[in-house]
Amino acid sequence: MIVSLARACAAALLGTACTFALSCPAHAAKSLPLDQAVAALPQAAESRDGYERTSFTYWNAGANPDDGCDTRNEVLITEAVEPPSTGPGCKLKGGTWSSYYDARQVTSAAAMDVDHMVPLPEAWDSGASQWTAARREAYANDLADPRTLVAVSAAAHRSKADQDPAQWLPSNTKATCRYIVEWTAVKLRWSLTADTEERESLARLAEACPDTTVTYTPAP
Repeated sequence: MIVSLARACAAALLGTACTFALSCPAHAAKSLPLDQAVAALPQAAESRDGYERTSFTYWNAGANPDDGCDTRNEVLITEAVEPPSTGPGCKLKGGTWSSYYDARQVTSAAAMDVDHMVPLPEAWDSGASQWTAARREAYANDLADPRTLVAVSAAAHRSKADQDPAQWLPSNTKATCRYIVEWTAVKLRWSLTADTEERESLARLAEACPDTTVTYTPAP
């Protein structure tokens, strides 16, 4: 997969020096301490007026339109601890995944979901309602930063639904700092806003994550 190296490199960095950063590609990245990154989120009230699931074209042909795998399956293949076999139509069989939201090992692709770190309704509320359809599609299928799309257990994904960190956090408490870093990074990457309650929750949670840096590359 075209995206595999970048996603794998970034995933390795997530476990080192609390940087949780995507720094493999030679792009102009920006780095901020976590508390400053949270403060840099533009604050605005949210509105879901006009939102429909079809507002975003998600799970398109992915990085390689010729391989038969859509964005969702490309993420599942790339993030597998033990890769699944790929059959006709990119049907996945076997494989093992580590779902960091709930610290579960999952051995069936059918029991996995690919989560938009910032859910599509939340993105709409936070500024995507003003984007073009093409930009919303780019967001919904963002393979350039592995934090935008995350392979997690279906149970954890459904528990989260469209909630922000003021309303939901991973049941795996050891993942809290990683989660709020990734949430903040995705919002900054896509210039999405945060409402008052969300920013206050992120700021409070960031206090428990000292010496943590958020590095992100603004989306084109």
